[in-house]
Amino acid sequence: MPPSNFDDPDRTRRFRDQALPYLDDVYTLARYLLRDASDAEDAVQECYLRALKHFDGYRGPAMKPWLFAILRNVCHAEYARRANAAVPSLDDLPEPAQQTPLWREEQQTPEAEILRERDAATIRRLVEALAEPFKETFVLREINNLSYREIADAVGAPVGTVMSRLARARAMLRSAWMAEQEPPK
Repeated sequence: MPPSNFDDPDRTRRFRDQALPYLDDVYTLARYLLRDASDAEDAVQECYLRALKHFDGYRGPAMKPWLFAILRNVCHAEYARRANAAVPSLDDLPEPAQQTPLWREEQQTPEAEILRERDAATIRRLVEALAEPFKETFVLREINNLSYREIADAVGAPVGTVMSRLARARAMLRSAWMAEQEPPK
């Protein structure tokens, strides 16, 4: 029996060199789409398995949008599978342990730290509340720094649609942020 493509060390090395640098970005998108750390890890693993399986046929676009496109398919299949299941929000998930930065910044006052944490939680909540195509486009652009073309390739939409979704997502976030900042009447 001839060896499978998974046994080819050169192929495996090329895949690892090209795909693994984007592991954190793929996980970030999965976490936003699935809203669960464990499900996101499973989706990323499935994404990378599918990518490795089809790596011989890969000719472009760039690796990162290709991985995002595979991840989207994995996540949408998961959504379809559990359409009626309750999904926890990111606010309900435990925060990763704080890491000490390599540099030292001035110590913030406790009040400033509380305000910064509150603003970060508000932004996460507002992004999470966006409708799916707007949230996905916003995360791909603003968190994963993909170009409009790369997003279009990843989501299978025209560049104009990507630009429209991003503009609408930003407008919705701006409006929601302003509503959050208004003093109670």
